[in-house]
Amino acid sequence: MIELAVYDSKGKEVEKLELEEARFGGEVHKALLKEAVLMYEANKRVGTASTKTKGEVVGTGKKPWAQKHTGRARAGTLQSPLFRGGGVVFGPKPRDYSYQIPRKAKKRALHSALLGKLMDREVKVIDKLEFDKPSTKKMVGLLKTLGIEGSCLVVADDNDHTIWRSARNIPRLKVMKASQLNAYDVLKYNKLLITRSEFGNIG
Repeated sequence: MIELAVYDSKGKEVEKLELEEARFGGEVHKALLKEAVLMYEANKRVGTASTKTKGEVVGTGKKPWAQKHTGRARAGTLQSPLFRGGGVVFGPKPRDYSYQIPRKAKKRALHSALLGKLMDREVKVIDKLEFDKPSTKKMVGLLKTLGIEGSCLVVADDNDHTIWRSARNIPRLKVMKASQLNAYDVLKYNKLLITRSEFGNIG
């Protein structure tokens, strides 16, 4: 059983939640987390690295020197990989590195990441997260009040644009909605700040 406190915007505890580990899979599956992180990292790769083979290098078609009687090794083209400025052997070509793991595996990885955060006391739940108008200063003050230092992932209502605008100028702070939550982002950020309503949407 995991006990999780719910705070208000002034840092005062207003509620206590009791969570069963079974809700998030019961245990942290490290191998599955690694598999998920590798997938998300691979999907971020651009894959535009490209080199030219000797057939693609532009240059003269003249034979560098005679085939025989020079004492030198045979050479048919200056575009050969043996010469400076020639083609590249087995060099990289543009490719798509992206791939997917099963949806159930993604969900289990997310649950494992969340369970790990909960067990390490790195999750803060707030009853309401709302500002009258966008304010970076208020967002920084709220994080300080809740004792959140370092990088933080904020899970909030996607319809509340004041939160998104208040957070966009703060380094190492990212805002997303519960439906976008994934294992990679949960692991990437030191702390997780989530509203009471959005916390109920996870699972």
